[in-house]
Amino acid sequence: MELRQLEYFLAVAEEGGFGRAAERLNIVQSAVSQQIRRLERELGLPLFDRSTRHVHLSAAGERLLPEARAVIAAAHRTRQVAAEIMAGTDGILRLGAIHGPGDRLYRTLAELAALAPRLQVRLKDAPLADRLAAVRSGELDAALVRALASAPGLRLIPVWTDPLYVALPASHPLAAEPVLRLEQLAHLPVRLTSREKNPPFHDLITGSFREAGIEPPPGPPFTSLQETLAEIGAGAPSWTVFYEVSGLPPALRVAFRPLAEPALVTFLAVRDRPLTAALRHLLVSFGAGPRDDGQPS
Repeated sequence: MELRQLEYFLAVAEEGGFGRAAERLNIVQSAVSQQIRRLERELGLPLFDRSTRHVHLSAAGERLLPEARAVIAAAHRTRQVAAEIMAGTDGILRLGAIHGPGDRLYRTLAELAALAPRLQVRLKDAPLADRLAAVRSGELDAALVRALASAPGLRLIPVWTDPLYVALPASHPLAAEPVLRLEQLAHLPVRLTSREKNPPFHDLITGSFREAGIEPPPGPPFTSLQETLAEIGAGAPSWTVFYEVSGLPPALRVAFRPLAEPALVTFLAVRDRPLTAALRHLLVSFGAGPRDDGQPS
């Protein structure tokens, strides 16, 4: 059974004849008659009574008419939804998420909901490597990533920038500075998270050390942020650098100061192909909408 056969059946039933149905469909009458006969053979039922000059629905045709209308309406709705998916106003957007800072992601999703109310966003929280692999495989449409310099096979589109913070003893003379530069911290032992735990962030910081021409002495190991802050406040002078996730953490005898540079850039990782309309809407919601040529600004 073909959809066009049901459309022809509906046209003949509503127009009351094969000729008028052909005019409505803008095809020849013989094509309408042929498709109706094929449909009747397939169903094993006569759909029209052709015993008089006028064409009338048979009892079987009368019963099947609302079913045919429902099928055609569903087909039209499917085409409409498909068009809306192509336009990015409907569908499902699968996004790899990160935590914080603040409610930035949720504000972005609220903007997206206002722009495309029927577009559903499904968030997936996973380690960085898993997020990138899921984008490459098509399991995710995009993923948020921090501080990543490159990702083979993917395009990285910057969507926001956050400051980095230095944590150091509140009694240290540098705590009096409103903003710190890496050069000022060159001789103070640094507690830096290991590369295995966060390669992009570790590379960002160590690369910034090299660019600034400094090599701070290594301090005690970085464990968790809260434990490291406690040791900075109570032990020998040292410092660490971190980014805000859900506000600055409480810590006794520790001062937090923004770092002049580098900043922490968050990217949207997407496959290296033209962006879908849904992804373009997402970038607009981030405030990083595409230029006229379709590439991100």
